[in-house]
Amino acid sequence: MGISDAERRVLEAARRCCERWGLSKVTVDDIVDEAGVSRATLYRLFPGGKDVLFEALRNWELEEFFTELMAAVQGADTLEDVVVACVVSSTRQLRADEHIAVMLATSPGETISELTVAGMPQTISVAVAALMPLVDRYLPEQECEELVELLARLVISYFLAPSAHVDLGEPESARHFITTFILPAFAPSLRS
Repeated sequence: MGISDAERRVLEAARRCCERWGLSKVTVDDIVDEAGVSRATLYRLFPGGKDVLFEALRNWELEEFFTELMAAVQGADTLEDVVVACVVSSTRQLRADEHIAVMLATSPGETISELTVAGMPQTISVAVAALMPLVDRYLPEQECEELVELLARLVISYFLAPSAHVDLGEPESARHFITTFILPAFAPSLRS
């Protein structure tokens, strides 16, 4: 998503405001004050106002997330290595995301809903688009989509409710879990 400097400034301001007050309490006036732009500029950049802006913010954050994820997967040359790199990188990014941490602390219900119920379809859609090219040489299309969806749900679930037995942010723990419980389900479909 190519964005202008003004759009970036407004998106960053919206993120800071959400961290400060929680998603439901942020107003357009808060965002324009934080960004140092006029209301007219915000509405010119994001026609439709706050709802369109927040959708753009979600898309921007997802794009940033998957850009970093793709960098982490560079050099992985087996399905196991690709999956482990994706899971570890995703888990570490979620844990390191200060925006999510603040949102979970200030607006836990909204944030959990955004990560699960409300945001899951979009997250899965973006994940499938980003990760399909990495796994489609190993599995048929349907199984690729199923694997990517399973991984997205798994990472978010373990992020929101950490396990005492599995640490998906630690490569060896993640590899053991994935090779024991995930990849065997896809073994019959693996391409030679």
